[in-house]
Amino acid sequence: MASILIIDDEVAIATAFAMFFRHDGSHVVTVAHTGADGIEAYRRVRPDLVLLDVRLPDMTGFDVLAKIRDDNPVVIMVTAYGDVQMAVDALHKGAENFLTKPVDLSHLAVASERALEKAVLRRMNRYLSERRGGGANIMFGSSAAMSDLGAQIALLAASDRTTALIVGDSGSGKGRVAELIHAQSPRATKPFIQVNCAALTTESLESELFGVESGTDGAAGQTRKGLFEIADGGTLFLDEIGDLDPHLQPRLVRVLEGKGFRRHGGTAEITVNVRLIAATSKDLAGQVMAGRFREDLYYRLSVMPLTLPPLRARSREDLVDLAAHLLDELSPTLPGAPVQLADDALDAMLRYAWPGNIRELRNVLERAMLMSRGMPNIAAQALPREVAGATGADVAHHVPRSLSDVERAHIDRTLKAHQHNRTHAARELGISRATLIKKIREYDLSEKPR
Repeated sequence: MASILIIDDEVAIATAFAMFFRHDGSHVVTVAHTGADGIEAYRRVRPDLVLLDVRLPDMTGFDVLAKIRDDNPVVIMVTAYGDVQMAVDALHKGAENFLTKPVDLSHLAVASERALEKAVLRRMNRYLSERRGGGANIMFGSSAAMSDLGAQIALLAASDRTTALIVGDSGSGKGRVAELIHAQSPRATKPFIQVNCAALTTESLESELFGVESGTDGAAGQTRKGLFEIADGGTLFLDEIGDLDPHLQPRLVRVLEGKGFRRHGGTAEITVNVRLIAATSKDLAGQVMAGRFREDLYYRLSVMPLTLPPLRARSREDLVDLAAHLLDELSPTLPGAPVQLADDALDAMLRYAWPGNIRELRNVLERAMLMSRGMPNIAAQALPREVAGATGADVAHHVPRSLSDVERAHIDRTLKAHQHNRTHAARELGISRATLIKKIREYDLSEKPR
């Protein structure tokens, strides 16, 4: 809900403005009739928008603007005595717009809507500045859905023998979550070993995981330990587990059952104390149904699955939190590069869909920081064309849709982002679980009830 401060000594006009903004219930309005009262109200309320009369009984509107200008407020100045030079002066001194009385309410609606958009952007940018330096605590965000994810990560970290399955799109941060689980667990001082199951052939992956006994073809006469042995006492992270060859899946089940394994070409049974974390961008349940993934392995991995929503499904605050974390992470490696985003750059980034998720966001920020070395902040022109061009793209590529169509699509995306978990989806949507179930039935959404 936007907050608006009206500073005008004409009671009738101030009241009319207040009624105009209050009529739809989406604005909180504060009214002051003198410059001094207006300054006091501004410092107390910190409004999103100030509607400021030029002529006040105790000072001018320009005097008020000078007193509050350091806070970078969004101000629309209003006067019955305006001319072109006064309007230019107002804009030069920091006002967002300049209106003359009598004010046309339709004109006021357009001007205030644009000004409030800028106010929201400035507030988000202040939030970004405040969140920088927050460390791993802000890596994923502060929304209810991401806070719930953080709590699940903490629970998994504490239960250091429980296997973990992390599900999410490519680039959504699955590796970072795995590292965080390990770092917060009692195994933190022991090895954290990562291997991508999709990057190696079946034979190479088998040798990597389980090792090779001396005298075996290709072992060059030496015994080579596998990653399970190297990770003993620590954590082994198997990325893209959905691509694990069916030949290796029963061997992994055996290890998870505590029955050990043998090196390639060996006869000795080896047992290890390893915590296994797996990740996938595939629908493993669907892989099981299709016969491409063992059911017993799936259930052993998914004791407590974690679902990472794609960046496009996360809140604006979550994206800003993540950007702050990445700016902190990149800053030591890019001396002389700014770490503050200009409003136009942040606006473009908030509008962009981020098909490459966190990986793409990190690359974009790194490039923009490099392009902006020696400048006070990162402007939109430092962003890649597809990101910078996202500003206003929702209007330029507008497709006519009814409100119910938009709601149906949004609910469907949110359900998919949470693997059809109704409780988590309802929390992110800000509605009750019962309301969500009603919407699912109303829109005939195909989903897996949970």
